[in-house]
Amino acid sequence: MSLNDPKWGKGGGDNRGDGNQGPPDLEELWRDFNRRLSGMFGRPPIRGGGSGDGGGDGKLPEFNFRQFGGGIGLIAAFAAVIWLASGFYIVDASQRGIVLQFGRFQEATDPGLRWRLPYPIQSHELVNLTGVRTVEIGYRGSERNKVLKEALMLTDDENIVNIQFAVQYILKDPQQYLFNNRNADDSVIQAAETAVREIVGKSKMDFVLYEGREQVAANAQKLTQEILDRYATGIQVSKVTMQNAQPPEQVQAAFDDAVKAGQDRERQKNEGQAYANDVIPRARGAASRLIEEAEAYKGRVVAQAEGDASRFKQVYTEYAKAPEVTRQRMYIETMQQVFSNTSKVMVDSRGSGSLLYLPLDKLIQNTAAPAPGAPVAEVAPQAGRPAAAAESNVSPPRVDALSGEARTRESIRNRERGER
Repeated sequence: MSLNDPKWGKGGGDNRGDGNQGPPDLEELWRDFNRRLSGMFGRPPIRGGGSGDGGGDGKLPEFNFRQFGGGIGLIAAFAAVIWLASGFYIVDASQRGIVLQFGRFQEATDPGLRWRLPYPIQSHELVNLTGVRTVEIGYRGSERNKVLKEALMLTDDENIVNIQFAVQYILKDPQQYLFNNRNADDSVIQAAETAVREIVGKSKMDFVLYEGREQVAANAQKLTQEILDRYATGIQVSKVTMQNAQPPEQVQAAFDDAVKAGQDRERQKNEGQAYANDVIPRARGAASRLIEEAEAYKGRVVAQAEGDASRFKQVYTEYAKAPEVTRQRMYIETMQQVFSNTSKVMVDSRGSGSLLYLPLDKLIQNTAAPAPGAPVAEVAPQAGRPAAAAESNVSPPRVDALSGEARTRESIRNRERGER
């Protein structure tokens, strides 16, 4: 039905037979609402086309306090239920609840469904105890965004270093965290900066920049925690991380040159130490070898001297028993040693023997491999033959000083001894 239809909003008889398929009558709805509102305040229902300001007789309607009080009580009860229900709150496992009564701390609640008196009597705040919070000192967001006021620090050797570090912390006491400090992050920043400045001020520049960075971070964490506990902040410092430590940019080039020179010095020291580790053991080994050889030579010489002395004593004992025989034997052995080192063959021409014996096989053997103690060639001299000395390349036999047959027998025995 169009809005321009003249029958719109009218309850005429033309719409009774259509099964109420048309839109509702707005005027009828408005009259029904007025009747209900008048009945609530004790006014008689409006009839006909009255204006609703009063009855048909012009009298003021009577006010029904019972009905009015029942409606207000229902609304008040519903509002009270909503007000009381607003006191329920849920505390997660990682949180703690802080109940405030007129803005003052009342109690701390554990995780779960909790209830407090509704606002404005009581209120609550939820504090996360397990979440890790991080503050940055010396930079913000990125290491390039430096905050020189916080980063520049003076060392014990009067050098300036640029230090950037981060502090991670958690909460251990929500009451202290909320009520003892106005801004917890600022408290952590100031305490950490104070701790690091104190530690850096007692350390050398090289220690802070290189070998002592981890120790500086550990000491800073300990000192920062002591400061925060002193102020009862309810904060537990979990870790202090050194992000960057370097000299100021104005002296960075000179400092790099100094660092490179120090590295070259360490490299040369290491090379020298490696060379020393290679040469010294070999020199010690050679010295030990020479010492051992000297000890062996000493032992050999001493043993030989002791042997010679013992042999001399034995010869002296035999000489005391038979001086002539011992003297003759010593002479013969000495001559044998003398003639064993010469290439001449001595022949006794004064002997009466007619047979000249030359051991050619022994002479050839001695020529091939001369050795001390070679057999001696004894010659039976021929009558009337002069003594002769012939040059030879073989070891000569020794000359027997005896004469006649006794000398011949002695030479045979000596030859047999030499062959054995």
